[in-house]
Amino acid sequence: MDCDELVELVTAYLDGSLDSETRARFDLHLLDCDGCENYLQQFRVTIDTVGRISNEQVDTEFRGKLLKAFRDWRT
Repeated sequence: MDCDELVELVTAYLDGSLDSETRARFDLHLLDCDGCENYLQQFRVTIDTVGRISNEQVDTEFRGKLLKAFRDWRT
């Protein structure tokens, strides 16, 4: 697995939805790549931080822009 593939699969990894072979390849890559290990940790921190924000704390217009951006985003 290369770094680009890992980045594409990081959410599936965190969700636990990778098949066992792909998960093993992901884990092996992490053992040899400090950059991807850091990326994964940053992703976890981001998820944790964003998870603490309530809907009331986000401006309605900004929330709509975020939802549209993610809806239109393709991997």
